[in-house]
Formats: sequence, structure tokens, C-alpha cells
Amino acid sequence: MEKKTHSLIVNEFSTIDELKATEQMLLKEAHKAVETSYAPYSKFHVGAAVLLEDGTVVLGSNQENAAYPSGLCAERVALFAASAQYPNIAATAIAITVHSENSIIDEPLPPCGACRQVMSEYEYKGGHDMKVILQGETGRIQIIDKASQLLPLTFNPNHLK
Repeated sequence: MEKKTHSLIVNEFSTIDELKATEQMLLKEAHKAVETSYAPYSKFHVGAAVLLEDGTVVLGSNQENAAYPSGLCAERVALFAASAQYPNIAATAIAITVHSENSIIDEPLPPCGACRQVMSEYEYKGGHDMKVILQGETGRIQIIDKASQLLPLTFNPNHLK
């Protein structure tokens, strides 16, 4: 038997001022994206901002539907929009933040499994790492250097060959 270890390195920051200028800008854009969320059922609003190689920023927010499985997470809305509008420009980073109408979220929240899979595929599609920046409404910020680290046993296009 062979054992393999998969590890996740999370860089944690106390304030936005500790981030690089592009990371600060992207996180601020994600906070703006929260305002476009449609979450009348969960009252849980999520915003995402995707940075493309050429400096373009594409925003997305969660969009709920009364037929619950029909809604879509902010991360996927942003990544799908980026790919549809700029199909040949790779995503280099994604920032994700939240706002709850029921409580203050003061810690970074990780993306769901489906979003991790999509983020991993867009990282694969782009041919290089996609940084993931996470923050709640307030509080500390976490940065993961590669989206694929969030889903170490990812399913990718090579598996379909």
C-alpha cells in the first residue's frame, strides 16, 4: 500500500491593507457583486469577482430560484460569464465574499463542492494557477494560491479521453 498526502496552504491576512493592490481591488469588486445577488429564500448573498489575464474583471452573484436546484452560486455565475464573454482569456484569480440578512459573517467561507470543481476546471483550461481570495462581510482574509488545492482529487477533461 502507498499513502499519499494532499495538503492545502492557506495564507491568512488580518486586514485588506495587507493584500497586494490587485487582490484588494478584486475583493472590493466581490463586495460590490454581493449587492446584485438574488437570494429571497436563503437571505444569504454571495458575490464573486474573476480577474482575467488581461486585467478584465467579471462579476457574479448567487441567483436563487423558487425551484431550489435551479439557482446558481456566485462563483459559477462569474466564471461562466467570464468564459462566455472572454472565451480565450484565462482567469488568474477569483475573490468571493458573503452577506447574510440573518447574521454577521465575520470569517471567510469556502466555496461549495460544485464551485470547487468548476474553479478547478477553469484553472486547468487557463493553463495556470487561479488564486482564490475569501472573506466574509468583515474580518480576516484567506488566500489559496491554486483553486485546485481546494479539490485535490479533481475530475478533469483528461479523464474523458
